[in-house]
Amino acid sequence: MMLAYMDRAAAAAEPEDAGEPAAPVAAGCAAAADFGGLVSAMPAAVVRPATADDVANAIRAAALTAGLTVAARGNGHSVSGQAMAEGGLVLDMRALALSSRRGAPQMQLVGCPDGTSGGAGTCCYADVPGGALWEEVLHWGVKTHGLAPASWTDYLRLTVGGTLSNGGVSGQSFRYGPQVSNVAELEVVTGDGECRVCSPSSHPDLFFAVLGGLGQFGVITRARIPLRRAPRRVRWTRVVYASFADYTADAEWLVTRPPDAAFDYVEGFAFVNSDDPVNGWPSVPIPGGARFDPSLLPGGAGPVLYCLEVALYQYTDDEDKGTAATTSRVMMAPLKYVRGLEFAADVGYVDFLSRVNRVEEEARRNGSWDAPHPWLNLFVSARDIADFDRAVIKGMLADGIDGPMLVYPMLKSKWDPNTSVSLPEGEIFYLVALLRFCRAGGPAVDELVAQNGAILRACRANGYDHKAYFPSYRGEAEWARHFGAARWRRFVERKARYDPLAILAPGQKIFPRAPASSVAM
Repeated sequence: MMLAYMDRAAAAAEPEDAGEPAAPVAAGCAAAADFGGLVSAMPAAVVRPATADDVANAIRAAALTAGLTVAARGNGHSVSGQAMAEGGLVLDMRALALSSRRGAPQMQLVGCPDGTSGGAGTCCYADVPGGALWEEVLHWGVKTHGLAPASWTDYLRLTVGGTLSNGGVSGQSFRYGPQVSNVAELEVVTGDGECRVCSPSSHPDLFFAVLGGLGQFGVITRARIPLRRAPRRVRWTRVVYASFADYTADAEWLVTRPPDAAFDYVEGFAFVNSDDPVNGWPSVPIPGGARFDPSLLPGGAGPVLYCLEVALYQYTDDEDKGTAATTSRVMMAPLKYVRGLEFAADVGYVDFLSRVNRVEEEARRNGSWDAPHPWLNLFVSARDIADFDRAVIKGMLADGIDGPMLVYPMLKSKWDPNTSVSLPEGEIFYLVALLRFCRAGGPAVDELVAQNGAILRACRANGYDHKAYFPSYRGEAEWARHFGAARWRRFVERKARYDPLAILAPGQKIFPRAPASSVAM
């Protein structure tokens, strides 16, 4: 039956001038691993579809083979095997994006007045393949049309379908909402092999199920993303805090300012009060030649410090950089950061959004990019963030994590409750992202994974209002606790509606594959 399946899948995935037919995979297959480097799961075959119909045909073929599952894989940046399918079928969504073989995803501008790219105040949309990278969307939008999405992730070499299946957050989320709040329409292939176009007004239940749905309800083959006029430059500033109470008070004040008095981007991170080049003072200054002067820190500063990072957009080349700097300083004047420890730069908009690329380049040079990444991402309610800081950041992680420790607030009102994303209670909550890069001579991976487990147990034991972002659980009870009773019930109902055989996204370990005979296809 497996060979018959692969013959059908190969036929389904053999486009005119792109995509390779499905075939058994060998050891070393990229689809058997991911960026996290913690999980390995060998698929039976990899399909490189060129169209949504190819995706649908492959899912229908999989439904005819007992026990066979399907996972959509974007750029392989998940960390716990979420895009894997042990003994199943992996859909290479990058092949879908690049099916024209012209070197870039085919994107289309739609909805602009008079067919133009529009100016200030107009709203256009980009139709982009689900396997396109956000970096590709950025360069296409800015260079071709002077337009860009409003909401991003810090790292842009992730696929559109991948981040929309999880949430998609960055420093813009407090103002413009996460990426799941910045999409107008989706083309989705559901687990029954049907290709559907959905939006808030057409098949809204499917639309909201898929957004943040962890790939459980359908494969995103196209997304319609709202575009705005792209900024030209960015005034980028970092300031330092010795007090976590001052840091959170200022960060929360900034993200609740009215739009005409707000920054466009607010993030922040914790770092070690030492000269450690990875975890300490050198991780803060911008531009690269600036120097951190620890003598300016107040007496009694603890082992952990905090950096608040803000950005103000400029929309024309002839805007005076001095004016942007002055505006930014005025907006920051009420803040209680350590005076003298300010770092600022004027950079291009594309350069600002691509800033993590430099981190990637260095990590590739020193080999840490290919090492395991036992990352942990949490949403923690503002109610509990001070206790979390004392117990976890100043406690378990006081020596650093050999990577960024992001800690910054966002607003629940910017998230549509109809999506599948599970959030803490309360209007303000924090992203806590522990983005470890395993360095040679550092702690063993098993120790870091155990520490992540200890952090999660501490959150539960202390009653912190928190949710895992990019959750990874084993077993229905843990998933039900993650969602809560009402949201879990809705999640289960949506699964039965859109993927009745539980074919999709087996790497999440949520639902077991059902027998084909249990549902009429």
